[in-house]
Amino acid sequence: MATGQLFSKTTQALFYNYKQLPIQRMLDFDFLCGRETPSVAGIINPGSEGFQKLFFGQEEIAIPVHSTIKSACAAHPTADVFINFASFRSAAASSMSALKQPTIKVAAIIAEGVPESDAKQLIAYAKANNKVVIGPATVGGIQAGAFKIGDTAGTIDNIIQCKLYRPGSGGMSNELYNTIARVTGGIYEGIAIGGDVFPGSTLSDHVLRFNNIPQVKMVVVLGELGGRDEYSLVDALKQGKINKPVVAWVSGTCATLFKSEVQFGHAGAKSGGEMESAQAKNQALRDAGAVVPTSYEAFEGAIKDAFEKLVEAGKTTPVKEITPPQIPEDLSTAIKSGKVRAPTHIISTISDDRGEEPCYAGVPMSSIVEQGLGVGDVISLLWFKRSLPRYCTRFIEICVMLCADHGPCVSGAHNSIVTARAGKDLVSCLVSGLLTIGPRFGGAIDDAARYFKDAYDKGLTPYEFVESMKKMGIRVPGIGHRIKRGDNRDKRVELLQRYARENFPSVKYMEYAVEVETYTLSKANNLVLNVDGAIGSLFLDLLAGSGMFTKPEIDEIVEIGYLNGLFVLARSIGLIGHTFDQKRLKQPLYRHPWEDVLYTK
Repeated sequence: MATGQLFSKTTQALFYNYKQLPIQRMLDFDFLCGRETPSVAGIINPGSEGFQKLFFGQEEIAIPVHSTIKSACAAHPTADVFINFASFRSAAASSMSALKQPTIKVAAIIAEGVPESDAKQLIAYAKANNKVVIGPATVGGIQAGAFKIGDTAGTIDNIIQCKLYRPGSGGMSNELYNTIARVTGGIYEGIAIGGDVFPGSTLSDHVLRFNNIPQVKMVVVLGELGGRDEYSLVDALKQGKINKPVVAWVSGTCATLFKSEVQFGHAGAKSGGEMESAQAKNQALRDAGAVVPTSYEAFEGAIKDAFEKLVEAGKTTPVKEITPPQIPEDLSTAIKSGKVRAPTHIISTISDDRGEEPCYAGVPMSSIVEQGLGVGDVISLLWFKRSLPRYCTRFIEICVMLCADHGPCVSGAHNSIVTARAGKDLVSCLVSGLLTIGPRFGGAIDDAARYFKDAYDKGLTPYEFVESMKKMGIRVPGIGHRIKRGDNRDKRVELLQRYARENFPSVKYMEYAVEVETYTLSKANNLVLNVDGAIGSLFLDLLAGSGMFTKPEIDEIVEIGYLNGLFVLARSIGLIGHTFDQKRLKQPLYRHPWEDVLYTK
């Protein structure tokens, strides 16, 4: 069991089983406390992944959602609190899973009705591993001004009323103003002298000033132990310089209960001798004619009694309460002040154009130009959100160059040519060609990578891989060409392979693809490794060999379609070229010749 502080202003938590309201209340509390970072680092929602949009003050933020406790802990190693909103049926198992993660130090279990045997196991494990369990059947916990769990302390209004948005220390002015407002007509002016040893002005300075203001009918003073400032007020009272009622209390009477000297928050709140004690000051003020209660609890009553005596004497009248009007604010002002928040409709993590210049994945555009980076580096930033090594970005550029065009006869170029000759605009011509990209034309890179990776990772031999695909009725993506043969290889494939062997740390996936090609060529001379298969296998080697991607990230890149995106980007160059070529040549509307059509019944 931990013996020190559990929470601080930098504590972050993982929230299990997504609940919008308690998470938002935590974030609102964070903002109220002035935290720089949200206390909820991530959300664990079994079976779901992505991001959840919530508010951090005026700003809308995206909190990552993870499908497992293990993946969440790995992604957020600084989050050491696990807040469990699971039902009583699964709360114990999920909490135990969290406690077994080395990063989790505290687990709070909200559910009621967790089986006692399960709870005992959790407690025993926590004690044995120096971890803390709060609950089950708990609302949570809070450290004022720092961190709170879920729905602890209720609404923001209640938190504000209870002043839980800041740590407790000195600063009694607001409490005193609140007290005065409850039992009198309110304050006219209030001054907090300050807690340093040498304040810029003294109690007596301000009390004497108040004594000369007609609107001020009585003076309320709250002091603290330490220093001798209150004695200047005692002298002023004794000398008759103050002719208005003074109600006073010096806090810190509990200091006598401690065996040694105690520092109470402020630098000046430390008794340096008997005269500086709260008891001595209170007695001196009382002897000088001030109204001094017997305790702080009686302070409010003393203020009330003094005010009512003034009312009875006709020296003041109760202030008639009115409802203040609500002052309208401009929308821009309300937004800046944090009183209005509106949800965004798009989340973007790759670029930001809000500053003086656009940034790609956090890199200013000017820096990209000044460093002499190329198109491959820009793709690295905008697609992969990181700066890949130069050999990687150079490979991307080579792929773009080699796949930019493959003549006018392939389906994509043919479509763009026909569309251009129909007088359509550039975008229409480009799109008509791009729409032909798919499983049969240029869209097999992702599938080639997916199947090669799966087979290699499972340890399948080329024979086992090819024959298993045959049984499923699936052609091996990346294998086969309409023109190229075993004795007439695709020059593009050879160039890519040569570059990879000379520059990549590892080419294990490419070598596996070559072994598969060797087997398929034994079946037919046209079953060669084509450019889709070469790029797909080599991109796997790029991702795995760079050391900059985790296995789940590599799987996601292949699944989303990044590699096909590379072909789409490259081929767009050629399709645009064919469009311009036809328009420059002023070619007429295309009509397919009759002799090239088989008319049959």
